[in-house]
Amino acid sequence: MEQSSCFREFVRYTVFSVLGTLGVSCYILADTFFVSKGLGTNGLAALNLAIPVYNFIHGTGLMLGMGGATKFSVCKGQNHQGEVNRIYTNILELALLLSVLFMLPGALFPYRLANLLGADEAVLEMTATYLRWLLIFSPAFILNDVYVCFVRNDDSPQLAMAAMMIGSFANIFLDYLFIFPMQMGIFGAVFATGFSPLISMAVMSPHWLKKKNTFHWVRTRPCLTIARQSLSLGFPSLVAQVSSGLVMIVFNIIILGLKGNTGVAAYGIIANLSLVVTAVYSGLAQGMQPLVSQFYGMGNMPQTRVVLRYAVVAMVVLSGIIYGVIALFTQPIIAIFNSENNRELQEIAAVGLRLYFVSSPFIGYNTVLAMFFTSVERAMPAHILSLLRGFILIIPAAFGFSVLWGMTGVWMVYPVVEAVVMLFGLWADRRV
Repeated sequence: MEQSSCFREFVRYTVFSVLGTLGVSCYILADTFFVSKGLGTNGLAALNLAIPVYNFIHGTGLMLGMGGATKFSVCKGQNHQGEVNRIYTNILELALLLSVLFMLPGALFPYRLANLLGADEAVLEMTATYLRWLLIFSPAFILNDVYVCFVRNDDSPQLAMAAMMIGSFANIFLDYLFIFPMQMGIFGAVFATGFSPLISMAVMSPHWLKKKNTFHWVRTRPCLTIARQSLSLGFPSLVAQVSSGLVMIVFNIIILGLKGNTGVAAYGIIANLSLVVTAVYSGLAQGMQPLVSQFYGMGNMPQTRVVLRYAVVAMVVLSGIIYGVIALFTQPIIAIFNSENNRELQEIAAVGLRLYFVSSPFIGYNTVLAMFFTSVERAMPAHILSLLRGFILIIPAAFGFSVLWGMTGVWMVYPVVEAVVMLFGLWADRRV
């Protein structure tokens, strides 16, 4: 593939992928907006306490989807069609099994789970309701993630993007419909969110009906080797989402002690905006992945480096735009979610936005590099990178910084940790 053609393909994949991941991030952002308008500060706090569970579900879907789709692209580059079908079948079976494991706690003990996440009496009912239905809808979330990854890597990034965007817009419309005209409260918000991946999967159905797909379900026994390799390659995607959920739980606990439910609501605004920013970088990384994996499968390592350079340059430009918008429009952004005009919430969130999003270029680079390592089957540095930024450094830093500098310390955790991890990533990349 010539370099000019490679650049066109990079633009095609990444633009559609970024638009698609932005659409997915709007699931929760729409909930945040409509819940803040319809249910106030307590509703926003309840939503923020429940969101980490969504990260666990979405992380599982991305682990299966990205891991399986990476192996799919490598095998496709090597013309191993039989192996492609075995990978797809095994991933689909794993997705169904893990979906059941998520559904059980939602059906059996949502109130206990809400208590564990920090819900007090004021927000317990709303938090438990959101958790129950979010977990019951987990098969839709997980299967949608798997299908999106495979369809995108099967030379249909436009269709994958359309499915994600249409699902997102449906979620926004249903949020408004269920929360306001139909007065369904927090249940309306989670029902809209859970229904959206079903719409997304329906949009992708032409890929099978028109027989454009090169992957098929086949009768085959479960293969531990395929499962292990796919899960290993998808592990960084799981860590990114699960760590996001776990860190939200830790931050919620810390902020509850510092600023109470108002502080948690302020953090909820920042955390949900962070989902959108992270979605941009995830889309960029996921967009480059099919190209990197195919070049790697063909043994063309220099071309994989060309794609990586394109992704890093795009990340730097996007980071400048993102922070510029946040710095210029801090107060209007917060006001969108501050329906009660809570002055304390406004002040806490304003400081948080400006400090927290200093981390943007570091997050972007770490996300792109982890995906590059995964795409060329270098699982170990991808795992280390993901674990450092997801668990090993950030949780101790959150407790330590909050003790030393209070809320300012909380906001500075991400910039410091992501910068340190970026240095490790640069070192690991140079050792190739």
